[in-house]
Amino acid sequence: MEKRPFVFSLNSIYSTLLIGVAAVWLVALSPAQLNAQTTNAGLGKTVVNSAFGGFILGYDIDATGTEGILAEAGGQNTVAVETFDQNTGKILKVIAQQKNTQNDFLALGIFGRGIGLMEEELVGGNFVQKRLYATINPLNGNKITGHWTPPFTKDDIITSMPFSQGSLTTPVLYFNNGGGFNSFVISTNVGANTFGTPIMITDEIFDWNNSPRMAYDSKTNQAVLGSSNGCFGCPTEIGLVDLNTGDLTEFPGLGTGFVNGIAVDSDSGIACTTTEDDFSIEIYDLKNQTGFIVPLQGATNQAQSGGDVEFDPIHKLFLIGQEFSSVAPSGSSIQVYDEQGNFLEAVNGLSLPASPAYMALHPSKRTGYVIVTPALSSLQSFTY
Repeated sequence: MEKRPFVFSLNSIYSTLLIGVAAVWLVALSPAQLNAQTTNAGLGKTVVNSAFGGFILGYDIDATGTEGILAEAGGQNTVAVETFDQNTGKILKVIAQQKNTQNDFLALGIFGRGIGLMEEELVGGNFVQKRLYATINPLNGNKITGHWTPPFTKDDIITSMPFSQGSLTTPVLYFNNGGGFNSFVISTNVGANTFGTPIMITDEIFDWNNSPRMAYDSKTNQAVLGSSNGCFGCPTEIGLVDLNTGDLTEFPGLGTGFVNGIAVDSDSGIACTTTEDDFSIEIYDLKNQTGFIVPLQGATNQAQSGGDVEFDPIHKLFLIGQEFSSVAPSGSSIQVYDEQGNFLEAVNGLSLPASPAYMALHPSKRTGYVIVTPALSSLQSFTY
């Protein structure tokens, strides 16, 4: 796959001309675009390594705090859950640990106001026999403080708990591994350990085998789903699940193929998705059920499709993970867009996995963390 690097050179002969061109370019940008841009996009200096060298099974950072959480498995025959310092990358505390076990821990993320959530899978006879969930409230207390007890059976498997920090409510997307393909959504207050009524999603396009993606609109209290049947060129569908009433509203999506990622600005009701086949992003007005397609910057083929989508609510930015960069000579990138679909900048030099990799953001600092291939045992910081 040929990639063309952007080469920029400057000498005194052209400096006056270039300054003039830059001034015209700046005038052409809107104030919002100027505010959204930074000259510091790139890899950060901080790397987090799992305490025992195992591969990471889930991670997140406190979007308004100083700590993060990760789970690992495989290192020194150990499974563990750990907290880390966002500034130094140092492991602060091993919250839970088991040695020489078939069990697993998963870090499900941080919810509400700084509440860490972890899952323990108890394995017997090579199959998961039971799933237990524990809270670390607050995360910077660095210890398990309680239990989260959703009305799940042992066959109910969580597929998504989207970013909802700052909101008491979080939607959970899950399916029953022993009872068909239907997806379910349930709302929860993780800190209070309370739950809404499970909502079965009846449209088959959102069945778990189609890998639906979910975001949360906290203003309307809706789970926002994006999915497709996955065949090449297949259309997408957007679903809005009212967590108060259980009603599902749908409208045709844009783009084709699997929906790889989705995020929502709850203040404006603007959503962004990535689609596999046409290596594009789609910007939606959820209230009016309208939208438009934006090809990813420089992308020319399916290998350069976008993965995870995350939203920075302070600077009003959508960040798009891209395993094979279309804006750098090699490696992976994170492309940054505003809500009008304008490409603003890219974080290059990353090494992202094929499966969409979660980008854990600290919006006020314009920093984040993402997992690193091939070992999957470390997290790389970045700025945008």
